[in-house]
Amino acid sequence: MMGDWTFFSNYGHVLVCLARNREARLRDVAADVGITERAVQKIVRDLQDEGFLTVSKQGRCNRYRINRRKSLRHDLESHCTVGKLLALVSRAAADDDADAVVVQKAVAAVPDDPPTKEERAPARKTKADSKPMPPDTRQQGSLF
Repeated sequence: MMGDWTFFSNYGHVLVCLARNREARLRDVAADVGITERAVQKIVRDLQDEGFLTVSKQGRCNRYRINRRKSLRHDLESHCTVGKLLALVSRAAADDDADAVVVQKAVAAVPDDPPTKEERAPARKTKADSKPMPPDTRQQGSLF
């Protein structure tokens, strides 16, 4: 069963959408990310305020330019730039197919970690096993 979490926050998703199409309407970005247009507007404003994004007007449309040299915000990722992150996730479909083959071969060559002592031990039934887990209501953290 797959949970409702992802590796990127909504900020990361919006940035990826704008990197793929710098002329995207925020309405379309909202639909792709799965959040409201107002939430996308706030994210774009935050990214703009922090220097990750520049918004320019061309006629009636907005154009978005991403500062790919800007370092990611969290200490764990601050050695990496936005450009490096986007290079990983914003490739064209043709590149993805070729990369998928390379990644599959690389993953197949890496042996799995041996099971831990706890994983090897037989599972014991407890009262807690029969109780359903409450839904996870934590907020997703910012990638940047």
